[in-house]
Amino acid sequence: MEGLLRQPEWRIIDQSTAGRHFQALQSFGTDDTLCASVGSGQAPATARTWVHHNTIVLGIQDTKLPFLNEGRQFLEAQGYQSIVRNSGGLAVVLDEGVLNISLILPEKEKGIDINRGYDTMWQLIQDMFAEYNKSIEAREIVGSYCPGSYDLSIDGKKFAGISQRRLKKGVAVQIYLCVNGSGSKRAQFIKQFYEIAKNEQQTKFTFPEIVPEVMASLSELLETPFTISDVMLRLLNQLKKNSDHLYSGVLNELELDLLPGYYQRIIERNEKI
Repeated sequence: MEGLLRQPEWRIIDQSTAGRHFQALQSFGTDDTLCASVGSGQAPATARTWVHHNTIVLGIQDTKLPFLNEGRQFLEAQGYQSIVRNSGGLAVVLDEGVLNISLILPEKEKGIDINRGYDTMWQLIQDMFAEYNKSIEAREIVGSYCPGSYDLSIDGKKFAGISQRRLKKGVAVQIYLCVNGSGSKRAQFIKQFYEIAKNEQQTKFTFPEIVPEVMASLSELLETPFTISDVMLRLLNQLKKNSDHLYSGVLNELELDLLPGYYQRIIERNEKI
């Protein structure tokens, strides 16, 4: 696991302070762009951090909800925009207390086993908060939103979820970390969305029965008032330990050329839905 975290160099692209003018659709287009450049060897391993204002990111399965439009209208009335992402999973909440981290890695010759990608992110988060001597487990937390086998939890309460995106020999391992605020309030909000968008109809796909009490933020679980900046510093320290060269960077010339195309694809997917 340490093998993938260890890179000759890590480029960090920090978009955690970009504010309300930076949209989630741009984020997913950026990760696809980075997969293409890192996968082709035209850019080093890259860690990208991002925060979005009041956005619900839906999964592909969510688009099959029988009353999706009514659900999205509810979100909008509460001051949230909603988009559909291009990686796996179901609905998640992004707001100013949620830090997203993407690790973009090259597959190289042998490729990266999917569990190895997940384990690498899990290891990174464990290392970032090792001083608290709390066991961070990776297992599905039933009753959480966007449940999966790599839900990260402390004392049975989920604070993070991991997904992956693979494109052109690049792998983006993405995590959302509920840094501060109320995890259960976020879960209650998603619970209401599903109640409206499903409206007790039978569906082929089983959507989660959300139990808000099984979700929390890191600030709640570790009894520490973390800010996004606090967690950013922990991330940078770990990446520095795992490379000979850590530096802050921006998109290179190739990536700037590729970005409009990948961004447009995501826009078109959302327009179809």
